[in-house]
Amino acid sequence: MFSAAFIFEPGIYDARFHELNAAIDTAARATPGYLGAESWRSPDGSRANATYYWDSLEALRTFSQHPRHVEAKREYQRWYRGYHIVVSQVIRSYGDGTMDHITPNTRTQRTQGEPELEERKHDPR
Repeated sequence: MFSAAFIFEPGIYDARFHELNAAIDTAARATPGYLGAESWRSPDGSRANATYYWDSLEALRTFSQHPRHVEAKREYQRWYRGYHIVVSQVIRSYGDGTMDHITPNTRTQRTQGEPELEERKHDPR
């Protein structure tokens, strides 16, 4: 599984932005290997993040080469003050099991006395 985090500083959005943004969302969802997306905005609104999850790097590449996505990338300066993209391979994800998430909860119940991850440097479970 791979994720692509699009971290950006929003600018002014116009009708063209909303048109392309909707087209990109539709293209992402239609790309085989798309698993889902999530987003957040900083409390002061100065930064935002849209993270997309993919079952393979090839699926992510396919989406990144979609004509509407390429078109939007050419025009990004119209709507963003800046951006940064982080492409990552998801090695592990876990939680307490009470929350649904796009990534699977791979955490197993620790047994009494089992060390925390920081203590298990040799065992990347």
